[in-house]
Amino acid sequence: MRARVSWIVVLAVFLAFPPFQRERVEEMGFGEIFRIDRMRADPALTQALRSRWDAEATAFAFPWGHMIPSLEDVSRITGLRIYGQAVSGYTYPCYHDLAERLLDLPVERRSSLVPRVPLQESLGLFDVGKVAGESDDEHLGRLTRVSRRELASEPGAQADLDLRRFLVLFLGRLLFATRGGAVHCQFLPLLEDLSEVGGYAWGAAFLAHQFDSLGASERQTSTSGFFPFLQVWAYLHLPALGRGDLTRPGLVPIARRWDSRRDTRHLADQLERLQKAIDSYPYLDPYLGEDDEGQPWLVQARPYFGRSVWLHALNFVLPLHLHLCQRSLGLRQSVVEFPVRDRFRRPSRSFRGLHDTTNWRERAREQIENWERKGKAVDVTGEIASLRALLYSAVQDREAAHRQIAELRSELERVRGAGAGGASSSRSAGGSPSLLEARLAGAVLRAEEAQRHLEERERDL
Repeated sequence: MRARVSWIVVLAVFLAFPPFQRERVEEMGFGEIFRIDRMRADPALTQALRSRWDAEATAFAFPWGHMIPSLEDVSRITGLRIYGQAVSGYTYPCYHDLAERLLDLPVERRSSLVPRVPLQESLGLFDVGKVAGESDDEHLGRLTRVSRRELASEPGAQADLDLRRFLVLFLGRLLFATRGGAVHCQFLPLLEDLSEVGGYAWGAAFLAHQFDSLGASERQTSTSGFFPFLQVWAYLHLPALGRGDLTRPGLVPIARRWDSRRDTRHLADQLERLQKAIDSYPYLDPYLGEDDEGQPWLVQARPYFGRSVWLHALNFVLPLHLHLCQRSLGLRQSVVEFPVRDRFRRPSRSFRGLHDTTNWRERAREQIENWERKGKAVDVTGEIASLRALLYSAVQDREAAHRQIAELRSELERVRGAGAGGASSSRSAGGSPSLLEARLAGAVLRAEEAQRHLEERERDL
């Protein structure tokens, strides 16, 4: 419920902004998020997926192989920018002076947290709770109206202050939210120059945050960050789980197309059903046939697709092991192997545990350079070509078997017709009609069995 309320609160401020402020948010690459309809959280699906996450491999380990949310998934599902500078820079043990200067809000000494209530009140949201009997739309409309009265209507210093406060709320309570209600100041240094905000790869940082969140205890029934991403990812890659409704086909980004399906069964019953379904699920490529129309962010994002690369979200520096997923190619594996963890160790996920000023562009220099080179391309051309050749061969064999069955059936019908009419052509060939019929019938059964095996092989490939 907290995630849904946070979404409404952040969306209310965005809608309350005057047009010039909304245009600035759009230019930063965050506009598509606010076109996604509010979605119901699905704790059963989240928990089922989390139980398959291996934090060392940063991948889902399924019986058929590895699956990994990728940069292409982030780009297509959310519309966030995955290109640009790595989200990296300085982190500090105390943000008191910076928060006073950039937000005009108090932050306690030796703290990295901005008080959530004063932050919301600075944007005009003094009471964000729902009134009894109030619908979500009525709640959103009321918050939007009261926020609009407090926001600057013209460009200037106050408008910049409003925008930074909004971005801290958006990043800390929605995009990079944690399970608690805290709002971190960690991204505040990157918001000092508002003209530079759109140059960062916020979508890649979001994916790093998502990986870190999935590595938490599997007993948790929620995930940090923008929860619709993982749900829509499952709707696309594991559609037979039946957890989403495609209510608005064709809209982009893809998250706009989906609603969470309501399931009234007990959480334990939902989990049991999902775990069984996941165990027997085949791998699918959900983007076959998808074009780039209406999605300009994909043009610059494409060079980052299909690459294993280090992801950066300041003090989170995590690998995207895309080669694991590509190597599996959806084929069933008898043994699931995990890679040895890279020697570079990320710090604790507790941001408050960092007591020194840290320059992440220096500390993670090698990983920053890796990002700037766009990582390493995942070369599976040979494997794909081999699989395509096998598939082509299987199709040819299946078609040949189909023709053979048709010929055998035709010959069997001819022999049966000849026997019924008293013809002696088969006898003249040296055999009785009944014996020849039996041999042909047996050949038809064997050919049909072979065809079934070929069809199964074709489906597997």
